[in-house]
Amino acid sequence: MEKKDFEAWLDNISITFLSLTDLQKNETLDHLISLSGAVQLRHLSNNLEILLKRDFLKLLPLELSFYLLKWLDPHTLLTCCLVSKQWNKVISACTEVWQTACKNLGWQIDDSVQDPLHWKKVYLKAILRMKQLKDHEAFETSSLIGHSARVYALYYKDGLLCTGSDDLSAKLWDVSTVACWEWSSGAKTQHFRGHTGAVFSVDYNDELDVLVSGSADFTVKVWALSTGTCLNTLTGHTEWVTKVVLQKCKVKSLMHSPGDYILLSADKYEIKIWPIGREINCKCLKTLSVSEDRSISLQPRLHFDGKYIVCSSALGLYQWDFASYDIVRVIKTPDFSNVSLLGFGEIFALLFDNRYLYIMDLRTEELISRWPLPEYRKSKRGSSFLAGEMSWLNGLNGQNDTGLVFATSMPDHSIHLVLWKEHG
Repeated sequence: MEKKDFEAWLDNISITFLSLTDLQKNETLDHLISLSGAVQLRHLSNNLEILLKRDFLKLLPLELSFYLLKWLDPHTLLTCCLVSKQWNKVISACTEVWQTACKNLGWQIDDSVQDPLHWKKVYLKAILRMKQLKDHEAFETSSLIGHSARVYALYYKDGLLCTGSDDLSAKLWDVSTVACWEWSSGAKTQHFRGHTGAVFSVDYNDELDVLVSGSADFTVKVWALSTGTCLNTLTGHTEWVTKVVLQKCKVKSLMHSPGDYILLSADKYEIKIWPIGREINCKCLKTLSVSEDRSISLQPRLHFDGKYIVCSSALGLYQWDFASYDIVRVIKTPDFSNVSLLGFGEIFALLFDNRYLYIMDLRTEELISRWPLPEYRKSKRGSSFLAGEMSWLNGLNGQNDTGLVFATSMPDHSIHLVLWKEHG
């Protein structure tokens, strides 16, 4: 067929083809394919790939690609990374997508990190750790053996655990290496004598050179840390003072300013707020309670970060705004157990009962993980157990999920530890 005749024929066929229904077009194509040889089929295959498999992510400007990727969930993005090296490169470099995904998992974000591939790696680490928490596989246990009598006192700071026992010894443990140092009876110690009842709680601050203590004699005493001299006795409680917390204030109100040191003291029904500085005398700023008729009792589990006060009770966790002293939140704890507070942060809370250690996501108020606990030594004062590192409660970041989570004394005089498991 001559070229001119072929072009006329092709025009007529095209007009007729365009007038057909979709079904008729498909039947026409099927018929033509059945009549085609190897040369035509190869030509068809090469051209279809160009028409149907356009790599839009490669063709689009990078900014527009990033905009489209924001609409996909992280799981889908990880699947898309398998399409090609180019897709993996573009998707991995979409910093905002991976930062948002990490935030949604409760991870802290450091905006100073400029590496475009960093946040995808962080997300992969985060998703692994959160899966371990969900599957109750994020922790491991260990034991410290060395005391020969009951362990009643535990204190933890900066990776070191201090224990005091009825065997008249105090031991200092490195929980990462289980190394132990013992103070002999001739070592220099500081005694704080003056309470007429058992001491249930202490806290101290090196900058102020102050130690505070709460006692069964209904008082709080303020001591000079370096000399052991009693500087002041704070009265007003009508029950045992089971918890004291010394912390720097971070908010402003009519009664205090950021940077002021604040002392909280709690008994069975009330939390009292005191200003603590280099002056000796101080008066109670405010008394907090959850029920005027004292029908709801507080537990000796008190948390204060300078902005909010959190205390556990029989009905749940109560959170006060420290600037206004108003209750801003009541978090109901599970009905199936008597859960108490160990630690409270911006993202997570650490709780426990007689059987389990729990992690609560404070954004949803749901328990996301639990870890079984042995039959530890029970104490109403709460001195036989404590929380370890707590910076992760404000959000995990890939570095703060290490070290001690929880420690408690055991009936066999050992110390039971719950530790973060190393990343796989």
